[in-house]
Amino acid sequence: MKYKIFEELPIWKESIELGKEVYLLSSTGKFEKDYSFKDQIRRAVISISSNIAEGFERSNNNEFVRFLLIAKGSTGEVRSQLYFALALGYINKQTFDDLNNKFDSLGKQIGSFISYLKKQKKEGNFTNN
Repeated sequence: MKYKIFEELPIWKESIELGKEVYLLSSTGKFEKDYSFKDQIRRAVISISSNIAEGFERSNNNEFVRFLLIAKGSTGEVRSQLYFALALGYINKQTFDDLNNKFDSLGKQIGSFISYLKKQKKEGNFTNN
């Protein structure tokens, strides 16, 4: 499938939904009062969708893959921060498990998309314009 705009990408849509979940979660309870930690996890979660969009807009396969790798790395960063949130009692185990699984899945989806793009490039089939 050829995507014309980054807003059509399933991984971008998912990153927005997960970002919203993190924003809402970090606006409650103990999380809300830990300003530096709240800011850090929010910046990491925003980085995911932002890098997907920026890479897409570069209109170059190599650049797109590079930005997707950054986005994938940010999913790991958020997951690591969720472990801290759990350890600090900012979130419960059920919330942790739910979000950790969702971010793990998103990271895998981004990784699969990267593999797909690399294969398309080798076959000479990739364009996103």
